[in-house]
Amino acid sequence: QLSQALLEAQASEHSMRMMAMKSATDNANDLIDDLTLAFNTARQAGITQELAEITGGAEAIQ
Repeated sequence: QLSQALLEAQASEHSMRMMAMKSATDNANDLIDDLTLAFNTARQAGITQELAEITGGAEAIQ
């Protein structure tokens, strides 16, 4: 019975570690999604700014 209790304790510990790592992985994936969105938003703002400058310059030339 002692060996059974030790095996159950070890299995429980592994299960808790697996749950903790799944939670950490999920949190990391959420952070990646948030950072990707922020990067793409900033990139798009830069592109829009460049297009506005090009358009403004073209209008000034004419």
